[in-house]
Amino acid sequence: MTLSWGASMRRGSNLPRVGDFNQAVILDTIRRSAEGLSRVELVEATGLSSQTVTNICRKLLGTGLITEAGKQSSGPGKPRTILRLQPAGRFALGVHLDPAVLTFVILDLVGNVVAHAQRPTPKVTDPDQVIAGMAETLHQLVDEADVPADRLLGLGIASPGPIDVVRGVVVDPPLLFGWRDVPLRAALNEATGLPVLLDKDVTAAAVAEMWAGGSGSGSFVFFYLGTGIGTGMVVRDSVLRGVSDNAGEIGHFLVDPTGPVCLCGRRGCVGGAAMPYRLVVEAVEAGVLDHVPNEEDASEVDRWFTVLCERAAAGDARAVAILDRSAVRVAKAATDVVNLLDLDRVVFGGPFWSRLEQRYLQVIPPLLEAEATMRNVHAVDVVGTSVGEDVGAIGAACLVLDNSLSPRPSSLLIGS
Repeated sequence: MTLSWGASMRRGSNLPRVGDFNQAVILDTIRRSAEGLSRVELVEATGLSSQTVTNICRKLLGTGLITEAGKQSSGPGKPRTILRLQPAGRFALGVHLDPAVLTFVILDLVGNVVAHAQRPTPKVTDPDQVIAGMAETLHQLVDEADVPADRLLGLGIASPGPIDVVRGVVVDPPLLFGWRDVPLRAALNEATGLPVLLDKDVTAAAVAEMWAGGSGSGSFVFFYLGTGIGTGMVVRDSVLRGVSDNAGEIGHFLVDPTGPVCLCGRRGCVGGAAMPYRLVVEAVEAGVLDHVPNEEDASEVDRWFTVLCERAAAGDARAVAILDRSAVRVAKAATDVVNLLDLDRVVFGGPFWSRLEQRYLQVIPPLLEAEATMRNVHAVDVVGTSVGEDVGAIGAACLVLDNSLSPRPSSLLIGS
């Protein structure tokens, strides 16, 4: 087997008292190889001694985290035993809190979805009522999937920002009315008894692309197109989170001085100019639609936005122009992010992506290619996520997998 390791591959340490870190290095290295690896190849990839690799693999086999997946010959000598992650070795729960819909998933150890559920987000301003329903659905999902409780690593929550990661609090998302300073992490920890992680939905989406997207990691921006618009950013396999873990708020990037007035009072913000509600309003003004939904009714906005996209797909020139205009605005924001961080990939996803995909992938790539500062150095790919519309919930569960399995050099520090 020929190995090609990227610069991001973690190297282990043979120093004493670093067993947990080395175990994570071994697991992460196996995870990154779709075909599995032998012990000899793990020694080569990680820099650990043969004895250390053998001991760790014995332990991982005993705990059911990896499995022996047959033998492979690579020339003269004894065939090598291939090691892979054991999918049913552990599981992670994920939930995405969205103004329109609540999405729940269970992932196995390699990131496959083994159970899934969706519920409309209740049209109430009482977070306690919503949280109680979330906990009930999570219990049902685990029971129906027949997942052993002792194999659950934890629960990840993807929430609109801003959030306070330190306190586990949803601070005041602009489209979740009544959700101000809600201790969501503690509430779901108490309701489920599981370790709980809380992160922004756009950050979770970027983590999902790294873990389950199939297109590799590297350096990219994930444009999340939902009730609002936001980005998750990854540079050289590391998620950019910001000092308060709220990075990615691009809604007020100015992209069109003649665009509609944003809630902030300025004209032409990408959030105000490209979010579904605003596009529906433009469609009413252009005579494509005849009803402006209540902006606070996410399900109604979703329904009328679907009608707009269906009319564009059917060839209505006015509807096509509205979607193309929004694509131009988003392309401007994407170009700014790509140039700022020197990225080589733009990934689009989220619940509204499938309805925008046809127009966006036709309009955005040539605009980005023309304006990318590094176009003579490297190409910038524009793609849709392969994770699907549930990328927020899948990303939330991937947060748990990443936190549990990925090597963290900080664990080597004294007192960490």
